[in-house]
Order: sequence, then structure tokens, then C-alpha cells
Amino acid sequence: MIGVIADPREHDVVSEFFELFKTPWEFYRKEEQYDAVLCSGDGQFDSGAKLVLIYSGRSTQFDVEQNVQPLPQRKPCILLYQADRIPIYGDNLTFPGKRADFLTAEGSRNCVAYVAQSNERVLARVGYDLFDEVRTLLTEGQPPVNANIPTLELHIALLRDLLTGCGLSLVEIPPVPSGHPFIACLTHDVDHPSVRRHKWDHTILGFLYRAIFGSLSRLIRGRISARDVVGNCAAALKLPFVYLGLAKDFWRDFDDRYLELEKDLPSTFFVIPFKNNPGQTDDGPAPSFRAARYEAQDIRDKIQKLIAAGCEVGLHGIDAWLNCSKGREEVEEIRRLTGASEIGVRMHWLYQVQESPARLEEAGAGYDSTIGYNETVGYRSGATQVYRPLTAKRLLELPLHAMDTALFYPDHLGLTPREAQKLLNQLRDNAIRFGGCLTINWHDRSLAPERLWGECYRSAVDDLKERNAWFSTAGAGVGWFRKRRAATFERDCTRPGEVRVAVGDTHGNAFPGLRLRIHKARELSAIGSHGSQDYVDSAVG
Repeated sequence: MIGVIADPREHDVVSEFFELFKTPWEFYRKEEQYDAVLCSGDGQFDSGAKLVLIYSGRSTQFDVEQNVQPLPQRKPCILLYQADRIPIYGDNLTFPGKRADFLTAEGSRNCVAYVAQSNERVLARVGYDLFDEVRTLLTEGQPPVNANIPTLELHIALLRDLLTGCGLSLVEIPPVPSGHPFIACLTHDVDHPSVRRHKWDHTILGFLYRAIFGSLSRLIRGRISARDVVGNCAAALKLPFVYLGLAKDFWRDFDDRYLELEKDLPSTFFVIPFKNNPGQTDDGPAPSFRAARYEAQDIRDKIQKLIAAGCEVGLHGIDAWLNCSKGREEVEEIRRLTGASEIGVRMHWLYQVQESPARLEEAGAGYDSTIGYNETVGYRSGATQVYRPLTAKRLLELPLHAMDTALFYPDHLGLTPREAQKLLNQLRDNAIRFGGCLTINWHDRSLAPERLWGECYRSAVDDLKERNAWFSTAGAGVGWFRKRRAATFERDCTRPGEVRVAVGDTHGNAFPGLRLRIHKARELSAIGSHGSQDYVDSAVG
């Protein structure tokens, strides 16, 4: 059991952190005996714990007692944790004279954490405030320059290493569904389900430019095949005939294309509730071309077909992120068309502010999947896991990790299919290493001209199958995490010092089971050695 000492203002952050690092803990009580005490800041305590961990980015009384004079570093900065880079966004310190090398400052290679022995107790000092970093990740998020780093998961990994490397065994429920190494959530934002609904507007002019001039430019630069150029130019030439009803609307059959490609894998489609409404920004009207030329009612037949095939349909929100009343109207429209009681949300253009989760929750949303990047791919919140945004009480966030437009648009990453697949593989490897989800967004028209991004998506899906991912709708993935969050650790009165896991039965057998992982104590030299983890898994729930 870990006893945690933190500023009361950080108690919500501490609680959420330990929902992600699911191990026995509680806020420190003087009368209780703990295996480890984690102190954030300069808290005072008297404990007979075997291990004391002190996280602080400022000098503490402990540093005075250890005759250590820490030096402040600039912020933000990057720490090196063996082969990993960990961004630190708040106050942080180095410890001159200490030679521990498992956590150092990039560039100077100065020590940022060290371990010392004091009588029968081990003391670990880390030169940043863990919970301040977690709050930053779950509220402000990471800048695009650090998008590829699952920072929050690395904070968990470092703490786990410190606990086991300092001689403690550890019980954990990892974010890994029984029988699978991670969760794969395939999602689709439905923005343009029909060419005919666009009458020489911004969307069609952009389509023509990219189909003809953009395709030729990418061909010259070796970024696209000649076959795709021919397909795009042919689609552009067919456009007048599509409007006349003499040629097939090549954006219309997005549902059939995805159902065929995914072959009975459950996926989630986010649809726009009301047409011709660009919505609002936080300081005025949104650009007019944010407005969709369709509304959910227009594709009711497709919605029912997708649901019958085992897919989920959620809300691609317009103003729900900003206005609870309008959000309630949007949620209710999707609920009316789907008959589902719990409606998930992803905001159109990924609009969001820190207060958005609370507004979505008040509007009646069951979960959100907006937190991600428009311009790149990776971990905006630093997490592979579903988490509760700190402004919400129950609503959970399914992070968005990769979006097709970010991968391929020239003004974003502008990758070739091979380069995009390599980047998706890196995200997949992180999901295998840390558990949690890999959430991918491929838009409705991305399998059709002028995008033709289907082969990359097909390769990604096939690869995830080979890796035995559990494919779930966004709602089911969130549901599995709710099941994990509902599990609790209870003291075993018959065996002092041991705990047992209580798993509620409210979720039934709808989701894969949980794993109970017992990490064995290790030597100090093992801290940061990712390949030397020694644990035993068993199934629970």
C-alpha cells in the first residue's frame, strides 16, 4: 500500500493518476503503516515505510537534511529515462554530486533523481512535481513538438520502476484487457457523405484543386502513384455527370466501403446533427465552411445499417463543446436517430477548451473522444489510456491518437502511405508496451477520390489484427475502462499486509476481463531497464 502526501488542491489529480496507475494507495494517515510513502512537495511526515519517494521541482527540507543543494533547470525541459525522453513542463531540479544515471537532464546529463539508503529505509528523490505534471497533461496537454511521447505513461513507468527497484513487490491492474495486449478503436468522422450536396462551394473547389493540381504536384515529388493521379483526375472529370445523376456519387457509399474493409470489426461513426450551421468559436462565429451540407437525419438509412452491422454511431458535435443547451439538442438528435441511451462525442474540427468536458457531461454525453491533434499524431494528454478530464465528474475521455488528414495533408505532416504506416506502427508499439488504446480516425471520404487513403488504412487494420488487438467501438472501449475503474483493492483481514481485488458485476460479460499483475521486487540497478520486468499475471473479473 502506498500512502500519498500532496497539497489538498491536487487531490483530484492524485485520485485520477491512481486510476491510471491502478495499484493500492490512499492519502497518507499518520496512524497507518505503509510499504511506501509518496510525498509531493515539502510535506512533513513520520513514517516507518520501507521506501519514501519525494517528488518536488523545488528545494525541500529533505534536501537540507541530505546536505544536497539542487540546481533549478529551465522549463520546459526534456529528461532522459534510459532510451526514453520525458518532457517536464513545470519546475524541475538537478542534483550536483549525485551520480545516479537512470534519470538525467538532456544535454547536461545532470542527475534528476537518485536513491539513498538511510538505516532500514530507502529514500528516492525525484526533481519534479509528479502531480503538477499530471495536471498539466490532463488540462493543457502537450505541444505538437512532443506529440510522439506518451509522457503520462512514462511517469507511471518511472514510479513503478522506483517502487520495484527499491525492493518492493507491487500489485497492479494494468490497462490491458484479458486475452489481448491492447485495445484498437477504429473511428470515422462523417463530414461529407455526398458530393451532390456541395454546389461549387469551398469543399468542391478544394476537391478539384487537390484532385488535379495537388495530385500532379505529389506525383512529381514521388508522393503519390500515377494510378492514383489517373483516378483523381477521372473523378474530377466525372463531377458534372455526378450532379446530373448520370454518374455514381463517389462519396456516397462510405458505409459499404468501411464495412467491407473492416469485415465485421466494430467501429464508430461520428455524424453531424444539423446542417448549414458552422457553430461558434469561443470569441465569435466559426468559419462558414465549417458548416456541413448534410445532417444526421439525411443519412438515417446508413445510420441504421451501421448499427445493424455492430457499429456505433455517435455525435460529431458543432457547439456542444461550448454551450450545454445546444449540446443537449445535438446529443438528443443522435439519441433519437440511434435509439442508444449513451451517446459519445467527438467535436467537429476538434474544437475544445478545458471546460468542454463538464459542458459535454451536462449536455448528456456519455464520453468524449476529441482530445487529439489536427496537425500531427500522438499523445496530446500524454496518455494511451481513457481518463477522466479534471473538470468532469463522470464523463471519460478516449484520446484520439491518429487522424488521416494529419498524416497526409501537405500543410500537416504530408506523409507518403509508407511513412504514415511507419508512424502508425510506432503508436501501435507504444500501445503494446503500455497497454491502453490506439484510437484512429479515418474520415468518411478518405477511401474515395481525391484522397484514396484506403491502402494505408487497410494495412493498419491488418497489422492490428495480427497483433491480436481487441477491436471495440469507442463506447465499448470506454466501457472496459469503466469496468477497470470500478475495481477496488481491499485489505485482506485474514492475511495482514495483503490486498484483494473486488470487481463489480454491473458490467457483466460484455467486455474482456481484467488482469491482476504482481510485480516482483528488483535490485536498484534494474530501475529503468524496461526489458527486465518480472511479473505474473492472473485473470480477475
